[in-house]
Amino acid sequence: MQKAKIILLILVTISITSCVSKKNITYFQNDAIEQAKVSNSYKTVFKPDDLLQITVSAVDFETVKPFNLPAVSFATTTDRAIGTPQQQTYLIDNEGNIDFPVIGKLKIGGLTRQETITLLKNKLDPDYVKNPTINIRIANYTITVLGDVRKPGTYTIPNERITILEAIGLAGDLNITGKRNTVKVFREIDGKKKQFDIDLRSNKIFTSPVYYLQQNDLVYVDPNKSSSQDAAFNRNTGLFVSIGSILVSLIAVLTR
Repeated sequence: MQKAKIILLILVTISITSCVSKKNITYFQNDAIEQAKVSNSYKTVFKPDDLLQITVSAVDFETVKPFNLPAVSFATTTDRAIGTPQQQTYLIDNEGNIDFPVIGKLKIGGLTRQETITLLKNKLDPDYVKNPTINIRIANYTITVLGDVRKPGTYTIPNERITILEAIGLAGDLNITGKRNTVKVFREIDGKKKQFDIDLRSNKIFTSPVYYLQQNDLVYVDPNKSSSQDAAFNRNTGLFVSIGSILVSLIAVLTR
């Protein structure tokens, strides 16, 4: 009877410790949505290391040719272009500048897309191109999701607009052991890394400054305590078995 009670107690303890509380895994369960603070507007701000594709169009096709230079490779033996020409890209340097054809150096780091388009139009019209149409796209717009998610990795975002929830969806959602209340977002602002903490259980996420991610943002999900302990135990299982075997052998020898 005593043995049965002990076994029952062990089973109950295991059941309690192994169950994950619903309040720790359910999204959007806390706080009301503050509609007045929810905004669907998002502006891309260009940063150093962004690789931009800039296309200039106009009615007079000849006038825009110098500003749409193709990027080509040349054979070392014949000095001829090889492969299919592609749109030239412009890398924003550490000081926020690009070197644009004819115009020269332009400082666009810290500017939004519309501010950059306005700057280029003012530089081109009317001296070089009349009434130009300018399109700008970030060629290397990526976000990274790491930690306790199903598919960690770096993802290219073609439309340059993604929320933290969409990023988590790309990564296959959090594992059941991922901590929903302390999801971290790391973002570079003015050359310095800044950390934001997000609680996926709260509706306040919709008014967070990192609800819309920016290029090169890093999302990290911590594993919960039990997951960390399990990982440590699994790594040391062989060691525990060896120690246990030695202790059993010593006890057997000493008790003869």
